[in-house]
Amino acid sequence: MQRRKFIQNAAAASAAFSIVPSHVLGKTHIAPSDTLYVAGFGVGGRGNAVINGLNDTGRVKFVAFCDVDDRRAQQTYEQFPDVKRYKDFRKVFDAHLGDIDAIAVASPDHTHATISLPFMREKKHAYVEKPLTHNIYEARLMTQVAKEQGIVTQMGNQGASSDGSRIAREWVESGIIGKVHTIDCWTNRPVWPQGVPLPAEKDRIPKGLDWDLWLGPAQMRDYNDAYLPFKWRGFWDFGTGALGDMGCHIMETPFSVLDLGYPTEAEASCTTVWVDDFVEADYSHSCPPSSKIHLKFEHEEHGDIALNWYDGGLKPDLPDELKDDETIGDSGGGSVIYGDKGILVCDTYSRNARLLPSEMMDLYKSPTPKYDRVPGGIDGHFANFVDGCQNGTPTSSNFEKAGRLTETVLMGNLAVKAYQYKELKEGKKLGDWDPYGFPGRRKLFWDGDNMKITNYEKANDWVTRDYREGWELK
Repeated sequence: MQRRKFIQNAAAASAAFSIVPSHVLGKTHIAPSDTLYVAGFGVGGRGNAVINGLNDTGRVKFVAFCDVDDRRAQQTYEQFPDVKRYKDFRKVFDAHLGDIDAIAVASPDHTHATISLPFMREKKHAYVEKPLTHNIYEARLMTQVAKEQGIVTQMGNQGASSDGSRIAREWVESGIIGKVHTIDCWTNRPVWPQGVPLPAEKDRIPKGLDWDLWLGPAQMRDYNDAYLPFKWRGFWDFGTGALGDMGCHIMETPFSVLDLGYPTEAEASCTTVWVDDFVEADYSHSCPPSSKIHLKFEHEEHGDIALNWYDGGLKPDLPDELKDDETIGDSGGGSVIYGDKGILVCDTYSRNARLLPSEMMDLYKSPTPKYDRVPGGIDGHFANFVDGCQNGTPTSSNFEKAGRLTETVLMGNLAVKAYQYKELKEGKKLGDWDPYGFPGRRKLFWDGDNMKITNYEKANDWVTRDYREGWELK
C-alpha cells in the first residue's frame, strides 16, 4: 500500500506548500485564474456527472483520475483518454500534489474524508459529494481543516445554488408565514435494499476492482455482489442510508432559509424487520427500510423549531390548506415549513418554492431580492466552485455551512442507530419471544459544541467509527 511513502511525502509537501502555492511551482501551469487543475476521485457513476459538470465550465483541466473500479470508471476514462489513471489515491498524492489546484471526490460515503483530508491539508481546494462525510466526527474535522487552510470548498448538494432556496429565505424573512415552528421533510429513498442481512457468501472479486482499496477505512470482509455497485448505501459501514443520500438535498432548504445550527435533540422510530413468525431480525449493520426522525433546534428569532424527517415510503400529514388538486413536494420528496401565519412548500433541491394556501401567491407581493443568485442556479453549482477557486466568489455550499448540514443529517442517523441497537434481556436467548431490550429508544440530547450525547453514553460510539488499522484519520 506504500502508506509510509505517502505519509513521508505528505510531511515534505506540507513544508514546501506552506510557503509556495502549487500553481506557482508547476512550470507547465497557466495561472489558476485561467485554468483550474483538478484530480478526480471516484469518477464512475455519480462521479462521471461531477467530472462532466466541472468540464462543462470550460475552465478545468484534469490532471489525474483515481477509481478503485475500472468497470465503473470506464465511461469517464473513454471520455478523457489522455488523463492519467490510478486506483490508489495516495499515489495521486505522491505523483501530482504539485500539479493540481483542487480535488473532486465522488467516492462512496465512507471514503470521503479519508481521500479529501490529506489534499485539503496541503491547501488544495475541494469539491466533495454529499453527504460531506460518513460520520459526525469527520464532518467536524473537514470543516475545521477547510477553515484552517483557507481553501475554497463546495459540497455537491446542487439545491444550495438554486434560486428557490434564496426566494424561500426572502419570503420567510419578510414575515409572510410568521414565526416558524415545524418543518417536515421527506424522500422517496431508499431505492436500494435496506433492512437486509449481512452477506454471508464470498463472491469472486470482479476483474478491475481493488476490493481492499474500496473498503478503505472499513473493516476487512469478503467481497459480495450485494454491496456493489450502488447497494453499499444501505449498509452502515459504507453508506448513510436514505437520510444520508437525500437529507443534504432536502434539508438544505429549511437549513438555508432559517440558518439552522446544531440540533439539540434527536429521536427516531424505524420499521421492524421480521424473519419468521414472531422472530425479529437483528440487522443492525443495515439501515432500516423506513424511518421517521424528529430533530429539535433552538432559534433566536423563531424559538424552538421541530424538524421531522420521513423516508422509505412514509410521508408527513398533508396540510389542511392544501386543495384536492394540489400536492406537496414532487416524486422525489420535498419540504414544508409551517409558520403561525402561513406555509411554505418546496420540491426536491429547493425547486418550485410556493406558499399555502395557494391564494397567497396571488395576494402576496414578493420582496425585493436580497440574496445574490448563483448564475445558472442549480446548473451553475460546479461553475460556482470554479469561480470560488479562481476569483474568490463565495460558494453556496462551503464546508462551514455544508459541515453543519451534514452533521444535522448524521445526527438523525445516530438516532436511528440508537433505535436499532438491541441487547438480549436477562434470561432470554435468541428464538425466545420478545428477547430484546432497546436502551437507545429515547430522546437523545446533543451538545453540538462538544460533539457529545449527554444522556446515553452508548450513542457516542457512533459519533465516529472504528477505522481499519493503517487507515486512521490524522
